[in-house]
Amino acid sequence: MSDTEKTGRERGEEWWQTDIIEMRPGVIRLRGYEIQDLIGRVSFPAVIWLMLRGELPGEDQAELLGIALGAAVDHGPQAPSIAIARMAATCGVGINSAMASAINVLGDVHGGAGEQALSFYGDIAVAIDAGMTLNEAVSIRLDRFFAEEKGYVPGLGHRFHPVDPRAPRLLELTREFVA
Repeated sequence: MSDTEKTGRERGEEWWQTDIIEMRPGVIRLRGYEIQDLIGRVSFPAVIWLMLRGELPGEDQAELLGIALGAAVDHGPQAPSIAIARMAATCGVGINSAMASAINVLGDVHGGAGEQALSFYGDIAVAIDAGMTLNEAVSIRLDRFFAEEKGYVPGLGHRFHPVDPRAPRLLELTREFVA
């Protein structure tokens, strides 16, 4: 091999380099934090926050994220992704295949509310950055939504539950955390 040729490992290290994680033999860093310094000291929700936001959350932020994640754990067998995973498992496939089946049915109709909500909120943020007030930006985005689209505002409401039983408690806790 010539001096200019790189090994597969060297090419892989360059290709996989990100600001989120640094991984090489003997080193794992998440957003610059050594993994061994996080283990046992930082909660799972706080690590998710770190990975997504690039900074460790405050205690209240991590706790509230953990609460929200806990509320989303199971949607019951009627959810399409749950139903298809269970159906795949009854066919004798392994858990990886059953989980892949579930993930493959996520999209705009089922499981897409989070992505749609981020896009919706992103439109509002752009309008605020352009000089609108929060109330103006929300009002204009809602007007556009109802003129162009049907159904629930992304991130609000649930097609199965007329009143989502998780929502009142989550809103109550959110109000407590911001108070």
